[in-house]
Amino acid sequence: MSGDDPHEETPETAGTTGSESGEPLPDGGAAGADDVALDPWGSSTVSDYRKLFEEFGIEEFDEILEVVPNPHYLMRRGVIFGHRDYRPVAEAMQNDEPAAVLSGFMPTGDPHIGHKLVFDEIIWHQQQGADAYALIADLEANAARGMTWEEIDEHARDYLLSLLALGFDPEEGTLYRQSANRELQDLAFDLGAEANFSEFQSIYGFDGETDVSHMQSVVTQMADILYPQLEEPKPTVIPVGPDQDPHVRLARDLAERMRFFKVSEAYASFELEPEERDLVADFHERLDPADFDDDTLRCTHVADALEETPLSDLDVDAATLDSVLTKLEEGGMEPLRPRTRFFDRRATEEAFDALIDAIDGEKRVYENHVDAFEIDRDEAEELAREVEVENGGYGFQPPSSIYHRFMTGLTGGKMSSSVPASHISLLDDPEDGYSKVKAATTGGRETAEEQREKGGRADECPVYELYAYLLSGDDDEFAKRVYDECVGGERLCGDCKEQAAQLMKEFLEEHQEKREEVEELLEEADIELESPRRR
Repeated sequence: MSGDDPHEETPETAGTTGSESGEPLPDGGAAGADDVALDPWGSSTVSDYRKLFEEFGIEEFDEILEVVPNPHYLMRRGVIFGHRDYRPVAEAMQNDEPAAVLSGFMPTGDPHIGHKLVFDEIIWHQQQGADAYALIADLEANAARGMTWEEIDEHARDYLLSLLALGFDPEEGTLYRQSANRELQDLAFDLGAEANFSEFQSIYGFDGETDVSHMQSVVTQMADILYPQLEEPKPTVIPVGPDQDPHVRLARDLAERMRFFKVSEAYASFELEPEERDLVADFHERLDPADFDDDTLRCTHVADALEETPLSDLDVDAATLDSVLTKLEEGGMEPLRPRTRFFDRRATEEAFDALIDAIDGEKRVYENHVDAFEIDRDEAEELAREVEVENGGYGFQPPSSIYHRFMTGLTGGKMSSSVPASHISLLDDPEDGYSKVKAATTGGRETAEEQREKGGRADECPVYELYAYLLSGDDDEFAKRVYDECVGGERLCGDCKEQAAQLMKEFLEEHQEKREEVEELLEEADIELESPRRR
């Protein structure tokens, strides 16, 4: 989750893929890639962003863009290409309801233009009314990267200055470092009770050689992700690169495991797996209770109807059918009725009793669950969360996430902090920034004549990415004009790079002036600038 260097070890694809019509497409990537691997500590391979939708369940951001209030240009241009469950955050901001944004930075080097994407995403959410959190992942930097506390402090200050210079409001937002936040560490301890080593092996590839402190840093990151909900549960988004998705998935799982109650739909006193429940729900709708002796639909009636239906007409496999038939036959003459189930996951006795009292209408109480017949699923979720919080629980909502593309290195291929020419630091001398852009690889043709005839390849051009991600700012028309002029053969690489280099120089000059202006603001901010662990 922490933004160590999201471009350090990760092969990139071009930031925007062009179509035959000359329009920039939001779903770019290298078509035909064979696989996708995600590793939050730097060995990720994201060859085709579209495969993330298929293999990891990341959803396309374009599908919810219309519900986002005042979408940021990174969203409009498809730089933010995917999300997990972002709709609750967007709707909360739209309705002026509580929401939060959080992301972290592992201070292992200078902040650069790749980190600016995350800075901008945090700041934009803050401007839309969300509670904003930015953290320095110093425990992770020490445990996973072996950074000294002195090195961490030096880089942390630079990250914070750039964040403030770009517009983060420390009076309205929260800044912290992992090592100095006791609330965070207490939460991490609680979360650690719900995680285990075999899970870390599966997700992160940890083995017998992995330091315990490295494993502990993962639990700390889970606490970071859930930290904005300590005071009250609310929709929370974590803006990251796709390599950090394993952290988000684990945090969503842990948020659920920490809940006192699980709310689900049921049809009888026994439990059904999701596919089994869908099958029973389908037959509950199909069958007419009036067709049976006592005008009541019972478990055995549905079992009989299922046995009479060819497997080829059912949207399940044979094993699922056998399982649901066994459960229904054991249920016998029990009436089959839809109900909302509150399952006791880890509630205290007092909380379980409070839940029973809070449920209005017809209900049935069992040892480990309560079935309610007059409350729908959404109402039940809110009631369960309310009872949990009132009885000392967290009531976490599963955190959401949005994912941005990696920027291609200026020299082509990956952007790496170990290759200065491949990236631009926010601390670079403006003249050096100008020179790096002038020397950058482009998507141009071999000759000017060929470029005019065939057009440039903006979708393969690191310089065009600079326009789309940074240099065009909020001006979509300018970004599109650069693209169209390139692919149309009107724009040649020399002039294009000169314009980009000049804009980059101006950006760095302005940014560094602002960094000086916010020095005092940083000193006054509520964050320890020196690690308490320094000796």
